[in-house]
Amino acid sequence: MAEIRPFRAYRYDTNRVSLADVLTQPYDKITPAMQERYYAASPCNLIAVEKGRVSPDDTPENSVYTRAARKIDEWIAEKILVQDAAPAIYVYSQEFEVPGTHTRRVRIGFIALARVEDYDAHVVFRHERTLSAPKADRIELLRNTRAQTGQLFLLYDDPARQIDTWLEQTARTAPPIELRDEFGVTHRLWPVSDPAFAARIQKAMADKKLVIADGHHRYETALNYRNECRARAGTTDPLAASEFAMATFINTHSRGLTILATHRLVSHLANFDFDRFRKNLAPHFDWYSYPFANPEERASAYAEFRKDFESPKLGRRVIGVYPGAVQPGGGAFYLFALKREADLESLLKDYSEAQRGLDVVLLHRLILEKGMGITAEAVAGEKNVGYEREMDAAIAAVDRGEAQLAFLLNPVRVEQVTRIALGGDVLPQKSTDFYPKLLSGVAIYRVEGRIG
Repeated sequence: MAEIRPFRAYRYDTNRVSLADVLTQPYDKITPAMQERYYAASPCNLIAVEKGRVSPDDTPENSVYTRAARKIDEWIAEKILVQDAAPAIYVYSQEFEVPGTHTRRVRIGFIALARVEDYDAHVVFRHERTLSAPKADRIELLRNTRAQTGQLFLLYDDPARQIDTWLEQTARTAPPIELRDEFGVTHRLWPVSDPAFAARIQKAMADKKLVIADGHHRYETALNYRNECRARAGTTDPLAASEFAMATFINTHSRGLTILATHRLVSHLANFDFDRFRKNLAPHFDWYSYPFANPEERASAYAEFRKDFESPKLGRRVIGVYPGAVQPGGGAFYLFALKREADLESLLKDYSEAQRGLDVVLLHRLILEKGMGITAEAVAGEKNVGYEREMDAAIAAVDRGEAQLAFLLNPVRVEQVTRIALGGDVLPQKSTDFYPKLLSGVAIYRVEGRIG
C-alpha cells in the first residue's frame, strides 16, 4: 500500500557550516525567541526559509516567501546546500532523555519519499484535524521555494522489528553525521545509497498503512500542492516530484517511540469553588487526596501521588488534579478515579469506543464540560484552558497564581493513536506530543521535475 522511494536530498555541506548552527526545530515549535536565536547563529541558518521574519513593508514581490526562495537558490548556487550524487534512504536516529525523568532512549527510523495519497485511498491516516491558517502559510512557502525542509513523521506497524533491525545494523557499519540540538537531543544520520538496501525497505513497506504522528498541516499542504501541479499540467505524471513528500518513518514498535502528555491549566473561572467542583463530579468519579501542611510533607505527598498516578494501584483510569495551596504551605494533590460502574457508552455516546478510552476525552467531556461548564468552543479558543508539557511546570503555574487548577494526564499510548486513526476518527486537540521533534534541514527535498 505505501510506496516508498529513495531520493537525492539536498544537505548542508559540513565543511562550510556547523549543523548545530544551521538546523532548526519544526516551524510550528519555533517561538519568537528561538527565531531570533537561530538568526543570530548563522547567516545560513534554515530559519530564513523554515520560518522567516515578516516585515510590515512586505509586498507580494518581496515577502517572507520570496525571500525564502531566494535563500534556497543562493545556498544551492554557493554550494552551501549540496545535492547528493545518488538516490538514498537516510537512516536517522535520535538519542534523548525523556523530559522529567533520567531515562535515556534511542529512536531510529529512516527518511525517504512517500507517495502522497488522498485519505480515502486508506494508505495514509490522520489522527487530528488541521487549521486553515497554517496550511495557507505552508503552501505559499512551498509554491515559492519548491522545497520541503521539514519532515513528516509517519508511523508504520512492524511488530517483528525487521526494518528496525536493518536500520540498526546499518548504523553500526559507518560513522554518522551527528549534532546535538538545544534540547540535548543527539541526532545522527547515515545516508545509504545502496539500491539493494532501498529495495529491501520498499518491499517491506509495500503492505504498510501509514499514520501521521506529526505534520498533519505539512501533509495536507503536500496534497494540495500535488493537486495544483496536476491541474497546471493538465495530466498526472506518477513520477512528478509533487506526487511525493519527504518523511521520517518510525515503527510503532520502536523501542524509543515516546509520547508525552500535555497537561491542562484552567484559569479565569469566576467564583470557582473546589468543594462544589468535587460534588459535581461525584456521580462519575471517586477522589483521593494527598495532603500536605509544610514543604517536607509536600515532597512526600507529591512522590506518593506520582507513584499512584503513573501506575494506578486503584486499577482504574485516573486524572490528577492540583488546586494549589488552600493555606500558606498547605494543600493537596488529588486523583480523580473513574467509577467502575460508569457507563461511558451512555455518557460519551457521541464518541467511538476507541475515543472513549482516552483520558483526555474524560477530562474534556466529563470534567471540563459537565463538571465546570467549560464548553468545547471555549477550549478551542483557549479561553479558559492552557497547555503545559511538564507536570512540574503545570503545578508551578498554579502555585504562582497563573492558573486556578492543573489537570494532569498520563500520555496517550501509541496503540490508541493508531487504532483511532485507522478507524477514521481523530483525537481531541493537543492529545499527543511525540518526542523529540524531527529537525528541519537534516535533509531537504526539492519538489521540482521528476524523481527516479
